[in-house]
Amino acid sequence: MANRLAQETSPYLRQHAENPVDWYPWGPHALERARREDRPILLSVGYAACHWCHVMAHESFEDPETARVMNDLFVNVKVDREERPDIDGIYMQAVQAMTGQGGWPMTVFLTPAGEPFYAGTYFPPTDAHGMPSFRRVLTSVAESYHSQPDRVASASAAIRAIYAASTARTTATGSLTPAGLARATDALAQHFDARYGGFDGAPKFPHAMALDFLLRAWARTGSDAALGIVRTSFRAMARGGIYDQLGGGFHRYTVDDRWLVPHFEKMLYDNALLVRVGVHLWQTTEDPEVRRVAEETVDWVRREMTAPDGGFFSTLDADSEGHEGRFYVWTESELDAALGPGAAVAKAYFGVTPEGNFEGRNILVVADDADAIGRRLGVAPGALAATIARAKATLLATRARRVRPLRDDKILAAWNGLMLQAVAAAARAFGRPADRALALAAGTFLSDTLVDANGRVRRMHGASDPTRIGYLDDHAAVALGFLELAELTDDVRWVDRARTIADAMDAWFWDADAQAYFDTPRDAEALITRPRDVTDNAVPSGTSLAADLLLRLADRDRDEPRRARARWVLETLAEPMTRYPIAFGYALGVADALVHGGAAAFVCRDGACEVPAGAPAWTGPAWRTTG
Repeated sequence: MANRLAQETSPYLRQHAENPVDWYPWGPHALERARREDRPILLSVGYAACHWCHVMAHESFEDPETARVMNDLFVNVKVDREERPDIDGIYMQAVQAMTGQGGWPMTVFLTPAGEPFYAGTYFPPTDAHGMPSFRRVLTSVAESYHSQPDRVASASAAIRAIYAASTARTTATGSLTPAGLARATDALAQHFDARYGGFDGAPKFPHAMALDFLLRAWARTGSDAALGIVRTSFRAMARGGIYDQLGGGFHRYTVDDRWLVPHFEKMLYDNALLVRVGVHLWQTTEDPEVRRVAEETVDWVRREMTAPDGGFFSTLDADSEGHEGRFYVWTESELDAALGPGAAVAKAYFGVTPEGNFEGRNILVVADDADAIGRRLGVAPGALAATIARAKATLLATRARRVRPLRDDKILAAWNGLMLQAVAAAARAFGRPADRALALAAGTFLSDTLVDANGRVRRMHGASDPTRIGYLDDHAAVALGFLELAELTDDVRWVDRARTIADAMDAWFWDADAQAYFDTPRDAEALITRPRDVTDNAVPSGTSLAADLLLRLADRDRDEPRRARARWVLETLAEPMTRYPIAFGYALGVADALVHGGAAAFVCRDGACEVPAGAPAWTGPAWRTTG
């Protein structure tokens, strides 16, 4: 028998609709029951493409005995972190404070007032690897809640103090200076993995925003070191298992430091940020491999992640047929059967072996430079490229007959705004008409369906609550997408739309007392705190995006109040930006534009370039565009 989640629009919540757990969606009914019965709340937060969320669901939430314990002891609440980033952000802060780490599935135990007092992430079904079993955690937490109220109150009070600090009035932590940006560049270089690319070791994330900031450093200084970090990292990812060599698009991250074995989910936002880096890197280097990968990723978005009305879907699952990555991996015999006589060249190119590189199967990679592979095989470069192109097409068609990973078809405003920026930038750089059409369709969809006449942006298309207004990142990302469309089309109506959203952003998210933007509007549901996360994690923070929007409009309109607010927002982050640059990659890029000026747009025809009136001076190396 289905539980309450069957009525939800979130694909992640509906994945749990047949659990024997008496799940509630987040809302007043669950909180009221917890207060009425004096029960603690078990809050479980995840998302549809999350592999370990599936593991815990299969092990615990689908188990009748575990579900019985949960139902007897708790009011159980399921949240899709992508649908409710405010709830996710608030309670992730508690998880990190209590455990020193975070992740999903996120498991938080709350008082009926919503205050966290115990937290973790994944819990196994039996005691393993130094972790207590989930059932043991359930009984222990419930017993503590009822028998040790002082300990519960003390734990909750400690978290309240953390929340209070995040809502306090902001202060400047330093000035925005070229020297500070240089320190951030140096700090990133110290974390660079010169052997495999990227930053630090396993697990390894793309950190696309930090790479884009380093491209800006190159544009200012001509630093070969900064450009080398970006080129090495992007090429290593493009040739590794983190990139889908057949279908295009990047997976979330790899569990190793060589970019070989990914968690196989594909997220819209990762690909938006990596397309942006690819476009900028190609404009810098005109490297055909970089262009190919950026274009293939946009092609994947068009083919698999675009709704008929123009919006972009959210994610593809990591699992299919009950196994992580099964859709993407190959045995040697499968390649032989698909390719016949051409298999030998493809196997050498993609590094395929009888034993495989992942659980007896092969994650396809580019095993070496194409020239080196061709020399070993005695195949000319042109012939090799043609053979691999045919092999890719055949393997992609073969793969299409497999059971596909599930797709989360939520259309989220912020992620759509990020992808709109990326596709519009690609259309401008590469000049492909299909990219231009994709960007226009997405922008029109967002404008017509998610933005009202007053500039307020809804979080999600097709939500169970169609009136739910979006968050700070939704507003800023969509407006930035519209500005990118304006640059692509020379249509000032997109600028007007962006200005209207920026005005709404200031009206509903800026807090004069705190002198800061909050992630939720002032008329949002009252939670235990008003969230304000300023770090650029998997996606840019709403604060970073808001500063970018303010600065771009200020440059366009010579609007000094907007420029001053952007400067203030970034000055409140000046010190942590330079110390922890990986956590502030997008903010650093905006700070760079504020300190050094943005690159001017040049309209070039027949070799003659016209600099628009009022454009900022630009003395760094030129980024190229077509046209």
